[in-house]
Amino acid sequence: MGTRSNTSDPQRARSTGSRRGRRVGRGSTGPWTADSGNSASPPSNPVAAGSEGGTVEQAKEVCLRLLAVRARSRAELARRLAARGYAPEVSERALDRLTEVGLVDDAAFAEQWVHSRHTFSGKGKQALAQELRRKGVAQSDAVSALAGITADDEESRAADLVRRKMRSLPRDLDHDKAVRRLVGMLARRGYSQSTAYRVVKAALADQGVESDLIDPID
Repeated sequence: MGTRSNTSDPQRARSTGSRRGRRVGRGSTGPWTADSGNSASPPSNPVAAGSEGGTVEQAKEVCLRLLAVRARSRAELARRLAARGYAPEVSERALDRLTEVGLVDDAAFAEQWVHSRHTFSGKGKQALAQELRRKGVAQSDAVSALAGITADDEESRAADLVRRKMRSLPRDLDHDKAVRRLVGMLARRGYSQSTAYRVVKAALADQGVESDLIDPID
């Protein structure tokens, strides 16, 4: 019968120590110590893992990075800060400072957004108004920005969209179907029914196609 050695098995000791270290490092929420088996530096940010909440200056830096990509409304920036873990009072202070220096300006943002989306995407005023609401722009700022698009501007842009769409329609497409497609296209882009029918009727007349379309009342 053999005598059990008093000397610990080094492999067993290493295995036990490793398991203990992994257990502490993975599940512990207390202070990081050398006993945890993790040599990394302790996290300096006290907020929950995965968030970036911090100081007002840090919040301002986040906003500046976002604004460097494209203009944004104050509400958009506030939502992005909230998603990154910044406290509401920290976000408000950061946004107030950026507003003071003119880097956050919802009125200017609304004007820029309306001009860009109308000119390059062909959006009508109804669609633009909805987009500004989703971005948290105040009604007064939205109305002022939308006033920059006149009725003539809107009809001209709608007519351009219809001409482009007509070039892609099948030549043998039924007249009524063609009208529905053209009017539907303008409606999806945010043009009123009266504008859509009026523009489509004029476009068909230019093509020598008589139409009995009646402008609806919005």
